[in-house]
Amino acid sequence: MIPIQQSLSYAAARLSAAGVPSPQADAELLLGHVLGLGRGEVAARSFSGGSLDAGDALAFDALIVRRVAREPLQHLTGVAYFRQLALAVGPGVFVPRPETELVAQFAIDALAAVASPEPIAVDLGTGSGAIAISLATEVPHARVYAVEVSPDAFVWAKQNARSAASENLTLVLADLADALPELDGSVDVVVSNPPYIPLGAVPRDPEVRFHDPEVALYGGADGLDLVRALDATARRLLRVGGVLVIEHGELQGTAIAELLRASGWRAVSTHPDLLGRPRSTTALR
Repeated sequence: MIPIQQSLSYAAARLSAAGVPSPQADAELLLGHVLGLGRGEVAARSFSGGSLDAGDALAFDALIVRRVAREPLQHLTGVAYFRQLALAVGPGVFVPRPETELVAQFAIDALAAVASPEPIAVDLGTGSGAIAISLATEVPHARVYAVEVSPDAFVWAKQNARSAASENLTLVLADLADALPELDGSVDVVVSNPPYIPLGAVPRDPEVRFHDPEVALYGGADGLDLVRALDATARRLLRVGGVLVIEHGELQGTAIAELLRASGWRAVSTHPDLLGRPRSTTALR
């Protein structure tokens, strides 16, 4: 038997040496995944002198080896937590980030404020379904449509939609540029976290650079190709007075605001994330 505290300390040291940003937390989460326990329960067992049997110790070590190689934590556990959701994720789909929770909140607030008994929202480029499922579950009287172009990501979105059991959510495999023509002029909220990294910019984190799908990352030479397509599609879909919410890079707020104003959007506003970085823009049709 191997003491849990010793195993965690050794694992955290290996993760730290590999440059993993949160080594102790990752070690506890991975051990919790092996043992079927929450992080708090792992910590409690560690403090109380708990031990691992040989099988669990080997399984934990195998996960640490993969995390040291900078395989995403969420790929190892199979779960990404987003707002109230536990989403299934893995190869082929973008892992949702905490900063996108605030983008979802803007969309949720706008959708909940619509006077209609059945407001309509569209999530363009849904990936795992994080934003769309949040909209569908947190504004249950709304109709929500989630559009995704990647068949690989679409499989994950379907799995997560089934788990959420949201009857008001419709998934659509399509390019956002020409999706949902039957809804033209009737949508209340369009939200998107589109690919926005310029082609010449390489993401710093290995978890992103090597494991997130390129189709979810890169947005052309200046990173705004998909934002331009999103602008056109949102103008087509939204009713007058409808709300657009876009996530983007922290250096793109000014360019996106100028693009939207030139297209005739009103009340264009760029918003900071929880770290004060300008990471989202809203506008009115």
